[in-house]
Amino acid sequence: MLELTHITQAAERLRGHLVHTPCVASKTLSDVTGSQVFLKFENQQFTASFKERGACNKLSQLGEDERRRGVIAMSAGNHAQGVAYHAQRLGLRAVIVMPRFTPGVKVERTRGFGAEVVLFGDTLDEARAHAVALATAQGLTFVHPYDDAEVAAGQGTLALEMLSDVPELDTLIIAVGGGGLIAGMATAAKAVKPGIEIVGVQTARFPAMVNAIKGTQHPQGSSSIAEGIAVGTPGKLPQSIIARLVDDLVLVDEGDIEQAIVMLLEIEKTLVEGAGAAGLAALLKYPERFRGRRVGLVLCGGNIDPLLLAAIIERGMVRAGRLARIGVSARDVPGSLARITATVAEAGANIDEVHHQRAFTTLSAQNVEVELVIQTRGHDHVADVLAHLHAAGFDAQLG
Repeated sequence: MLELTHITQAAERLRGHLVHTPCVASKTLSDVTGSQVFLKFENQQFTASFKERGACNKLSQLGEDERRRGVIAMSAGNHAQGVAYHAQRLGLRAVIVMPRFTPGVKVERTRGFGAEVVLFGDTLDEARAHAVALATAQGLTFVHPYDDAEVAAGQGTLALEMLSDVPELDTLIIAVGGGGLIAGMATAAKAVKPGIEIVGVQTARFPAMVNAIKGTQHPQGSSSIAEGIAVGTPGKLPQSIIARLVDDLVLVDEGDIEQAIVMLLEIEKTLVEGAGAAGLAALLKYPERFRGRRVGLVLCGGNIDPLLLAAIIERGMVRAGRLARIGVSARDVPGSLARITATVAEAGANIDEVHHQRAFTTLSAQNVEVELVIQTRGHDHVADVLAHLHAAGFDAQLG
């Protein structure tokens, strides 16, 4: 089993090879959630993820024969980059098997560290099976992303750093996929501070660990914006540790994660991927559960596809009422469109898109339907724009 001594030894091995990332208070998020929130910025690691910790600890303990033959790993991206980077640093051959859905930014970054990337399967489980087969065929050492004591020990160094920097923490909220991160952190944190509460977070689309620990039967989805924790089969070693040491496991929805990503970008000016926002998503979804507590959140990764990020930001603006779609019907006469846009401008909103529709509408032939996408200050401002349009004699409603 994993013990504190394994994690303190890992911390010594990692010294000088990884960034001791900051763990600092967020006043704004504390005000928003009612908790005292501290953020651990693991997205500031060289590969933008905590996964470097476990990879470095594992690779640094390989024997000469294992080093000569090389290593293989399966990963949706962050473990891949961690293994590839530290294998390159140590002069080892690295083969990485990644599911076909892996964001391009992670694939290219992994190749950039000199690894041989193999895209295989649609899930982590399919990629894992292929990686195991390649390991046997080519004599490579398999570096599992979470079901490995040495990898979990490396991840556990996070808790040592957090409790050293902020000893008053009484709760840690940790993203859970296969369970390596929370297993290592729970082992370290409970040993250093037995009374600390450990809460794991899974996306509702991949609730495998919740089902395994709580005996529930939540259905599993096929994809998630938090692909880093989209794991269908929990690790056996992490599961046994979680059952003993983790106080609770909660689920969050895709929308909760999207909201957390946007908040961290706007408030903290920091970029995280879906898995990296899971802790804050739980805090936002269950504020009463954590109210008044000193909570540590791990921003565990910052590798997100730019196109996905753009979509999340736009959807976040819609939820906040800062981007709205309004349908306006008017007489199809010269000047009608100009009057509509002038009225919107008078209300202080900016027009993002205009769609002028004559044919595909149920309105009478003398009328026209205009669809506007507008930028506003929020929901109250949207209502104000609608009021201005109604006062000007237009039939307008949210689209």
